[in-house]
Amino acid sequence: MTKRPLRGELIDEITTRVLDGRLAADTRINEVHLAKELGVSRTPLREALIGLADRGMLVAAPGRGFLVAPLDPDEARRLYPLVAELESLALRWTSPLELATLPDALDLLADRMAEPLDGGNVSDVDDQWHALLLSRCANPYLLRLIEQTKPLLKRYESHYLGGRARAAESVGEHRAIADALRSGDLSAASALLVRNWVKALATLEKD
Repeated sequence: MTKRPLRGELIDEITTRVLDGRLAADTRINEVHLAKELGVSRTPLREALIGLADRGMLVAAPGRGFLVAPLDPDEARRLYPLVAELESLALRWTSPLELATLPDALDLLADRMAEPLDGGNVSDVDDQWHALLLSRCANPYLLRLIEQTKPLLKRYESHYLGGRARAAESVGEHRAIADALRSGDLSAASALLVRNWVKALATLEKD
């Protein structure tokens, strides 16, 4: 007998469908069809939907169930600086000795980010880069907050990571952060990390 997905697994799967467009922004979730597709009853599905509404990925609409939250420029303006500060804080919560072990591996991921610039999508490798950067942070509560917030931001990534110029610029910014960590300059690395997120927002607003 196949084990039914846990609430967390359902949240991850629904989030993936929102991010890849299978569940489009500002559309209603058909709970009956979705439950059938996922092979679960509506009770755990509804629990997952409520959880995603609490996180801002969905909107609970009276009489209409759940809607995928619409894309909103004001939301992006709030999210990018927030994630920038949260990641910077996570960096400062990490031991300098631990950070010193990361630059070479970060550079390898930056090399991989540079590979698909001719039409590819660097988003997945970018996620891996940031996950590695924060992987030594000693504050699990802060990491959980970042993990819950970043999917909201990722819905806007196609607007700024899709361009070759911005993608190449972002690779350079990631290399600069690794270089700052290599030299032991945590203050510079933190400032460069914030700048990376803020410049992404500036590109989004320009587009």
